[in-house]
Amino acid sequence: MAESLERLVRSLGAPSAGVTTSIFADWGDIVGTQVAAHCRPATLRDRVLVVTVTDPGWATQLRFLESEVLGRIATATGSDEVTRIEVRVRGANPAGGR
Repeated sequence: MAESLERLVRSLGAPSAGVTTSIFADWGDIVGTQVAAHCRPATLRDRVLVVTVTDPGWATQLRFLESEVLGRIATATGSDEVTRIEVRVRGANPAGGR
């Protein structure tokens, strides 16, 4: 059953369950606690990891660190399933922080 599910997931463009679980569960270890406090993985599809960040400054920082983060992901997961990171800034609080 697990093998069939894994084939189905891959046919839909998703990475293996193990890689996805590792990235999401170990994010703080992969990028470090300071970076993890400001960004988190959102989705992983077609080898692209979408990461949301708290503000544009962190988006710039994460884009600068992309190749290093990709290397850390590969090391942590033992896989090269993630080839690109797309960074998105989370929308500001419409209530102005209230």
